[in-house]
Amino acid sequence: MDKGFSLRSLHLSHDSIMLISYPGELFMRLLKLMILPLVISSLIAGSASLNARMNGRIALRTICYFASTSFFNALLGICLVLLIHPGDPGMHSSKVSMTDDNKTANLLDSLLDLGRNLIPDNLFQASFQQAHTVYVSKTNIVIGNNTDTNATASVIQVLEREIHYRPGTNTLGIVFFCLVFGTLLGTIGGKGQVVIDFFSAIFEVVMRMVTCVMWLTPIGISSVIAGKILDVNDLSLVMTQLCWFIVTIVIGVFVYQLVVMQFIYFIFLRRNPFKFYCGLIHPMLTAFATASTAAALPITFRSMNDKLRIDPRITRFVLPIGCNINMDGTALFISVASIFIAQMSGMTLGFGELVTVLLTSTAASMSSASVPSAALVLLLVVLSAIDAPVNDVTLLFTIDWFVDRIRTTNNMLGDCYAAAVVEELSKKELMALDAAVLYQDTPVTPNGHIVSNGQLDLDRKISLPDTVIVDMGNNGITLQNGSIKNKRFLCIFKKMRPMLTVAKIVTIAEKAPIGKLPKLQTSVNVEPGAPYSTTSGTL
Repeated sequence: MDKGFSLRSLHLSHDSIMLISYPGELFMRLLKLMILPLVISSLIAGSASLNARMNGRIALRTICYFASTSFFNALLGICLVLLIHPGDPGMHSSKVSMTDDNKTANLLDSLLDLGRNLIPDNLFQASFQQAHTVYVSKTNIVIGNNTDTNATASVIQVLEREIHYRPGTNTLGIVFFCLVFGTLLGTIGGKGQVVIDFFSAIFEVVMRMVTCVMWLTPIGISSVIAGKILDVNDLSLVMTQLCWFIVTIVIGVFVYQLVVMQFIYFIFLRRNPFKFYCGLIHPMLTAFATASTAAALPITFRSMNDKLRIDPRITRFVLPIGCNINMDGTALFISVASIFIAQMSGMTLGFGELVTVLLTSTAASMSSASVPSAALVLLLVVLSAIDAPVNDVTLLFTIDWFVDRIRTTNNMLGDCYAAAVVEELSKKELMALDAAVLYQDTPVTPNGHIVSNGQLDLDRKISLPDTVIVDMGNNGITLQNGSIKNKRFLCIFKKMRPMLTVAKIVTIAEKAPIGKLPKLQTSVNVEPGAPYSTTSGTL
């Protein structure tokens, strides 16, 4: 960054600036090259490793967390912009009103486009194009009759809504397809294991490619930032005019990063949040340099899995989704920028308009693409919703090269903290999945003590989830409160509950047909509240 400022005094030509930024351009192209195979392989392999019910629970927690943090960031941005009031009307030399000729897609169109991109009609087209709504001016000729019955024609210009496709990877549609594909792939058992291994191998290969690219990070990041600084025409004028806007964004970002994120992490995990924060320095620098959470995704995966030891099943599931719908920094930016522009144009926003900004900023941020400067496009939607001057967005283009990097860092950190929180909330499901693999067909007590050769082994104990479903056999016998029940049934064990039967673990955290479960071969009966005593036998 220092080199970029020092080279400005040399007044380099456009070709010289292009050559300085060229290594950074190649670095970004390398990162973007790995986005699609990384997202596809990680989502399919990650969702296939979890069963359908666990996928649903983890996905619900993830979406709720993302929606809550986006809403909070939009609210934080509104509070800060009203408190600091960066949009001094004196900074704005001339007011520009929005005309019908500049009709933009409204909130309804944005939400409909979100659905169209979520469910693409062509998966291959989704890899390089996105659907979006545009308004096209068309000429209609209306033929009528005058008093002399002579035909007259009137030419009317009308705006019609059309669905066009613009360049860019429809990552949202690919994520949706991969999640459904991977979830159903995990339900077909051994038949799909070859496919799961295939995508797991692709993921490992891409991550090794990431390791190689990491050696180029210092050169690539330095080149990108230096080129952006040199490319700004009048940096001092821009920074003077929009200084308070930048200060507002920076305060909001750092309040969320250093206070809110750390508080959420500590409340859920009860650990030192700043150790986790320091472990994400490398992904933060990459996100800042590339201004894209998608471009930083390979580095984020490596830090989360290798350095911070977050369960890969969670990171493969949460990070690609968060890369597309969790835009905390974008929600903050859109809410601040929309009110900032309204303040500059002399508009006074009432409570209803502020609520509109809050809701539309949250919705727009969750439909934002993980590409540089995508928030400026979505800002038009919010400005249209409150009838603010759309053309004033051009003022923000001069500083978006810097602000975009700040909010992108916030977006990336939000994904990582979400993965840590979701992992903590999903420990029971993950533990159940591990137990189902490691201890299937193992006789245990309800409290987790293992039975070996008909004898209770007090030295060996496994941690059971709250609910374990077992088969009691054709003549299942359960001794509970002094009564004996002789019938075939499916028994649900509750952790630490004084159930008095030992059975094989056959299915954990999900129901299964009784006829599909093996018979009980070993039984251990105990008295409520008394030490375990053992008996053996075959039912």
